[in-house]
Amino acid sequence: MFMSIVTRTGDGGTTGLMYNRRVPKHHPRVAAYGAVDELNAALGLARALATETFVTDNLFSIQKDLVVLMGELCVQPQDLPRYFQAGFAPVTPALTAKLEVLVREIEAQNVRFDGWATPGANPGSAALDVARTTCRRAERAVCALDDTGETVNPEIVIFLNRLSDLLWLFARWAETKPGAA
Repeated sequence: MFMSIVTRTGDGGTTGLMYNRRVPKHHPRVAAYGAVDELNAALGLARALATETFVTDNLFSIQKDLVVLMGELCVQPQDLPRYFQAGFAPVTPALTAKLEVLVREIEAQNVRFDGWATPGANPGSAALDVARTTCRRAERAVCALDDTGETVNPEIVIFLNRLSDLLWLFARWAETKPGAA
């Protein structure tokens, strides 16, 4: 049976979280996972514009990890035990460690930068800079959610912080690699 994307359940200004919980569309939890969703879309654009498999493969892996992160953010704190018992994974230091490995790998390639970067040297680096700034917005949204008193896994903020650093390095790498425009 075909199921339409149109459900009309959000027509009154609410949206659904996991386990049939409804909250206003302006709820800080919705803002947080929505900002991460925007980040995932920005990474998709950056991946589509990238010309190097080093970038495309790593961005695709990060996008998969963002799905894990969004899933955790879509669950209210009281439902997290149920969520994890159902087999869904939390954001862990291991996910962040994968980003740190990439940071070290790029830094080992002697990517050079001096002061502030001006985005736009080429389409790939510009898309990575858009993803980086979108990542910073997502990080702020998750911190704002945490400030409301709702439990937020602190590793989510660490992951997003590390990811924005990595995206900055990826953009500089895309500008300075041999043959960069």
